[in-house]
This record gives sequence, C-alpha cells and structure tokens, in this order.
Amino acid sequence: MAISGELELPVVLHRIVRTAMDLVHARYGALGVLNEDGTELAEFLTAGLTDRERADLEGVELPRGHGLLGTLIHHPEPLRVDDIRTHPHSVGYPPGHPPMRTLLGVAISVRGEIYGDLYLSDRLDGRPFDAHDQDIVVALAGAAGIAIENARLFERVRSGAERFQRLLLPRLPDLSPYESAAVYRPAASPAQLGGDWYDAVLLPDGACGAVIGDVVGHDLRAAAAMAQTRNMLRALLYDRRTPPSAVLTALDRTLHAITDAPVTTACLARLQPAGDGQGPRLHWSSAGHPPPLLLAPGRRPRYLDAEPGLPLGVDPDQPRPDHTYPLPPGAALLFYTDGLVEHPEHSIDRGLDALAELAAPLADGPLDELCRILCDEHPGDGHDDMAVLALRVPPAGISGPMAGTR
Repeated sequence: MAISGELELPVVLHRIVRTAMDLVHARYGALGVLNEDGTELAEFLTAGLTDRERADLEGVELPRGHGLLGTLIHHPEPLRVDDIRTHPHSVGYPPGHPPMRTLLGVAISVRGEIYGDLYLSDRLDGRPFDAHDQDIVVALAGAAGIAIENARLFERVRSGAERFQRLLLPRLPDLSPYESAAVYRPAASPAQLGGDWYDAVLLPDGACGAVIGDVVGHDLRAAAAMAQTRNMLRALLYDRRTPPSAVLTALDRTLHAITDAPVTTACLARLQPAGDGQGPRLHWSSAGHPPPLLLAPGRRPRYLDAEPGLPLGVDPDQPRPDHTYPLPPGAALLFYTDGLVEHPEHSIDRGLDALAELAAPLADGPLDELCRILCDEHPGDGHDDMAVLALRVPPAGISGPMAGTR
C-alpha cells in the first residue's frame, strides 16, 4: 500500500527503497535501475546515508553494476551475503564509502523484464539478513514491479494528455504591427491538464482581438471544453464588430444552449489602433477573470481594475459591462490566468502585487522573455496550470493594420 499510493515514478522508486529498509530494519538501501540493454546500472538511488556520508561521497561516480552489484544483474536470483569483504566478486569500496558488511539483493521485474535491483545492507541489530528477510523483500519486489509499471503508464498518459492540451492551443499568427508572445505551463500536480487557454487574431477592421480564459477543472473534460469554447469565441469575435461584452454574451448563450461546458472565466479585449484623431485604445469585457496588467513606458505597472461581470455558464441573461482605456504608444498588456498568482498561504491581492513587481523591470524587453520569466518565477503555488498572453501596441508614429509590413 505504501509504494502503490504514489504515481510519480521518482517518488515510487524512493518509496520502494525506504519501505524495504523498514521491513527488514536495514541501515542502508539502494535501488539500481538498469539501462535499456540490461547490462549495467543507469540510475542509482540511495537511502540511509547521513549528511556526512553523502558529503564524503561527493564527486564519486555512481556505481554501474560491476563487482558484487553486477552479480545480481547477470544472475537475477535473490542474493544474501554475510560478509561483503570476503565474497569472491567483491571489488571493494571507492574512497569515502561507508563500510558495509552484509547485503541482501533482490531483482525487480516489470512485465517479465528486469527493471532494476534492490540492495539492502547492514541490519540495525548487526545480524546478517536471513531467509525471512529475503522472503519479505522478494514479496515487496513483486509489488514494486506493479507500482513501477503503474507509474510508467501514468507518465505516458500524462505526457500524451499534455501534448493533447498543447495541440489545442493556437500558435499566435503574425499580428503586425502589434507584438505578441504567449506561454502555457501545465500544473505541477499529477493531473498536468487543465482548461487554461489564450488566443489572439487580427480582425477585419484592423483591431487586434485577444482573449485569455480558464475553464473550471483539471481533466480531459476541461481541456475539451476549453477547445470548444475557444473555437466558438474565435468565430464570434471575427464575425462581429460589436463590443467585447456583446461577443461574450453571444458566447455565453451559445454555450448554454448547445453544450454542457463547465463554468469559465475569460477576458476578451480589442486593441484598437490609432485613428480618427485618437490614439490606440483598449476595449475589454471580463467574465469573472483577473484584470489585465498595463505595462507602459516610464510608468509603474497598473492593473485595469473594472467591473468583471459574471463568469460564463452562470447566467447568460445578465448584462455584461464594457470598459475602455487609452493606451500609451509602445505600451504592453499582460493577460494571464489565476494559476500565475494564486497561493493558499496569502491573498490574491498579494499575488497580484508580486506579479506587477516581477513584470516591472521586464516591461520594455522582449515579450517572449517577459512571459517566460513570469511563468518561471510566478508568485503562485504551481498547483494550477498557467497561461500568459502579452501584446504590445506600436510605438508612436506607427499605426494601422499594414504598418508592420515592408
């Protein structure tokens, strides 16, 4: 039960070693993972070493499975040794290695193939390992093989799910004269799947449409709902030149009528280019989503706090507010999901303040670097997926949908 309660492979492997040590009261334990052709050790996990003993071994190459350790690799039968020094296959210890006298070794197989070897040394009572110890560790090795296989299967499923999620997210098109960058990071938790998404597209009237959203949930259903919602919104956004609030209202009613999508937060924005004697402007409407962050040259970062409106999927008949804000030339806008700032140990306001402080010195640099650093050093706790979308309006003197062409 102890070793099957985890699905992360590194955790499973360490749990196997610790459990084996506890069962037979061993002072030291190790698990050697074989390479692909099964001829030597590719990994060697240890437990029981003191800090001083680990320091003495610093710089010493990990064992590859020669000498006595190699005996179990080439002959995968349980191995008990009462005095390591006198065994004919013993080749001694490297400098700094703690002295060990007794050994119990058992092979671990997964799907009929040897995955690695479990090594235990020195019972705490000073006696050699006996047949009872061997039987216990052999039984544990059988359970360990199943736990390792489950962890490997989970890793394959998780990796496939994450690739699926990334395929659902768009590659940002050329948005000239606007600059753009985006990053998606899966959660650090085992699910590795969620409903965060972003999108940006040039609209027929020269405006840039941008959206960031978060579907409630961390599973395939959330990811599928995210894709469905994003595609509907892109079509509505491109087809309508109405305010963002009207587009969100149409999306909410459509989702309510023909899907069972979970509750979703979103922020939909139009970056309007300069024209008609006015500078560039931001028009946006929020469906319960955190506010955009404005990064303007020579100014402190500012959150565009405004009435957020209800999330999608709550009440499609409730009116949605629109907001407008003039954008200084060269200003950048940051749209993000709450995984970037949420932490159970402090308020959301503290996370927002930390994000603004982190973004401030990066405001004038490349947007892809801004997004990457924010996701690397985010103030959130890492247990939710994160999406970040950054857009920069043209500097003074550059405007219009064809300004970025040559």
